[in-house]
Amino acid sequence: MMNCPKCSHAAHTRSSVVLSENTKERYNQCQNINCGCTFKSLETVTDIIMCPGRVNPVPPHPALPVEAPKHPKANSGSNPLRRVF
Repeated sequence: MMNCPKCSHAAHTRSSVVLSENTKERYNQCQNINCGCTFKSLETVTDIIMCPGRVNPVPPHPALPVEAPKHPKANSGSNPLRRVF
């Protein structure tokens, strides 16, 4: 998220285009309804602070079976709140 260059409110990215391996151009829009400024910005990797050593790939997690949620029957014909006298 960036701040609007005109009013300093929050601006959200609407779309982006990769320009190179380390640079992305973003199209932003101010979220202030009284401003609505649209502008472009560049996101660039300038330095790598820490580079990991060798990355060991791991196998993906096994797929777990998905069970249907267990809900009570919606209308079983009896009303549990109805009193019989």
